[in-house]
Amino acid sequence: MTQKKTGIMASDGTPASETTTKPYVVLARKYRPQTFDDLIGQDAMVATLSNAFEQGRIAQGYMLTGVRGVGKTTTARIIARALNFEVDGVSKPTVRLPTDPAAFGRHCREIMESRHADVIEMDAASNTGIDNVREIIESARYRPLVARYKVYIIDEVHMLSKAAFNALLKTLEEPPEHVKFIFATTEIRKVPVTVLSRCQRFDLRRVDVPQLSQHFKKITKEEGASAEDEALMLIARAAGGSVRDGLSILDQAIAFTNGEVKAADVRAMLGLADRGRIFDLLDLLFAGRAGDAINALSALHRDGAEPVQVLTDLSEAVHLATRIKAVGAEAARDALSAEEQRRAGSVAERLSVPLLSRAWQMLLKGIEEVGRAPSPIAAAEMVLIRMAYTADLPGPEEVIKALGGESVPARRAAPAPATADTAAPRSQSDYGDRAPAIPSAATGDTDQGSVGEDPGFAGGGLDESWLESAEGFSDEFDTDDPANASDLMPVSGGLRPDPGSFEEALDIIGQHRDLKLKVFLEEHVSLVKFDRATHSIELHLLQGAPPTIANELRERLNQWTSHHWMVALSKSPGAPPVAVVRRERQAAELERLKAHPTVAAALRAFPDAEIAAVRPIDGATDEDDDTGTRTG
Repeated sequence: MTQKKTGIMASDGTPASETTTKPYVVLARKYRPQTFDDLIGQDAMVATLSNAFEQGRIAQGYMLTGVRGVGKTTTARIIARALNFEVDGVSKPTVRLPTDPAAFGRHCREIMESRHADVIEMDAASNTGIDNVREIIESARYRPLVARYKVYIIDEVHMLSKAAFNALLKTLEEPPEHVKFIFATTEIRKVPVTVLSRCQRFDLRRVDVPQLSQHFKKITKEEGASAEDEALMLIARAAGGSVRDGLSILDQAIAFTNGEVKAADVRAMLGLADRGRIFDLLDLLFAGRAGDAINALSALHRDGAEPVQVLTDLSEAVHLATRIKAVGAEAARDALSAEEQRRAGSVAERLSVPLLSRAWQMLLKGIEEVGRAPSPIAAAEMVLIRMAYTADLPGPEEVIKALGGESVPARRAAPAPATADTAAPRSQSDYGDRAPAIPSAATGDTDQGSVGEDPGFAGGGLDESWLESAEGFSDEFDTDDPANASDLMPVSGGLRPDPGSFEEALDIIGQHRDLKLKVFLEEHVSLVKFDRATHSIELHLLQGAPPTIANELRERLNQWTSHHWMVALSKSPGAPPVAVVRRERQAAELERLKAHPTVAAALRAFPDAEIAAVRPIDGATDEDDDTGTRTG
């Protein structure tokens, strides 16, 4: 095959102007960087090494880490070349390495081709034992044959055994002046700390999509091929930040398309779905059109898109829309095209963050299911059906309002971030309508057994399911978050409340949505003393009360009221729990109402009826109560 003229130096150092017939060299090897200037996306490492070499601050060991294909081994060879660079007039390490083969140093070509006598490369994956390291230690005693330094490059160093690492420590810490070590690894966490502490560590980062795309564009031009920008972006996205992976895909794409790389061909080659059709499918899902979504998935599958890839692309689209929702349009700068940015922005405008988050979670779960399912396409269809049928379900806040008997409002767009000028504290009324409805106490039978250690208290069994909902509601309004605490602070002329009774203190806790604490205080605590003058409270714990409840109450009152409170525990029994008193009061009220002539007549007329609820009418007197009856 004929090598064409290239502007980027080939790894074998032959001039680009030569036209010879030789075996084909894959792009990943042909365009391997030869100097620090050729490295892309590693500016921090290049700057550090450049300054170190200029100042003569050369370490005895370097640790290069990063994902596959970002240039760890290549960088190690470039460092070895820089350490041993030697031409007439230059006799010290330098980072200013020539790219012209005519200006190469005495050792450059052999080092870059991994055949220099004094630059020893070892693959730790196949040389893991202590005997291999002993050979290195033994040979390190001798001076280099022809170069300035004897350089040991150990790739995948994390594969060395524990004994091998231990044997290497002493030589690595105090090597002969003519020895340098360069390690490369993809699993930095598996390298012992004792080794890391003896090396300078460089984390080679993933190359971002725009930079990788530009690099591929230059190589495509040098190869005499053509490629659409969107096709190169697709390849860069599929590479996942790895230059080598991307060049391998580009090599395959050039062969697949006969030198004219188009986005549609890349999608077909990689089994990707068209991004426009992905957003069309996303619109169908959020519109609840399950049938149309299934048909769209089938069409994508017929065109070569794998079901798991379709769900992955959907998750990327949801993520992009959510990022735009959270941080603005600049979040879409790495999108494949302006059209994708427009479509993602449209999704972000229409949908709320809770809905996008729910879709994200369902897609993540769906990707796992598709990977395990015997029929991936069937599993993907089930995922889309679930998404379509949950698209119009209300959020947790709306469910709570609906359970409380209120109408569910329309979804609101996420509010813009508050600024110092626009942020204002909210009053109690802003949140008062969001509290979940507490189930009414059972009427009639008030003897529900004892609560806790004191048998004299008629305890109410706490509804565990409601407590779980209260816990979730409390988590939503995290009172430990200063932002939420300031938002929920009751405002009355700028003053915090000063509770005059234990019941008022419980009301304050309820207003701040700490419903779990409120339930425990009402059901499992006996009040021994409440002193407003000294702002002190004494509590007697009953069975089921957490031992930390006194500290929690003190912290909440100190945060939400105008005074500092002392809350202590007492062994003396106190008053019955608030919930018990409330149930006894309700039972007494119920008995009083049963004796009312009108109610008594109604119960006689309908023997199977029972009083279901008692609701006061605005403006009604005690003698004018409203009762509700329910037929059996």
